Amino acid sequence: MKKINRVRKSQEFQKLIHTGKKAANAEFALYYLPKKEEMNRIGITLSKKIGNAVERNKLKRQVRMMCQDLIDFETCKYDAIIIVRFAYKNHDYLTNKNSLEKLFNKATMM
Repeated sequence: MKKINRVRKSQEFQKLIHTGKKAANAEFALYYLPKKEEMNRIGITLSKKIGNAVERNKLKRQVRMMCQDLIDFETCKYDAIIIVRFAYKNHDYLTNKNSLEKLFNKATMM
């Protein structure tokens, strides 16, 4: 996932969380908001309770790769925040990827 496809500012995270629609499952919570211009952007966040910085960065890299495989960034016109939950660590990569794909379909982002 390229850097132009990421939500980075704290204000943008708060705006999406407070005004966006929500879809959730055991592994992820997804806040999304449709937009008209540009391509979509995704922000990934998780709690400090999940692990130390090395482990959190590893999980974020995995979720970024899942998003890169599942979403076409030029045609999808959404801003989204993905919150990784504690149940993510209990499953393997493919199970989590399928769970994220189901969540995107539930949110009609794909």
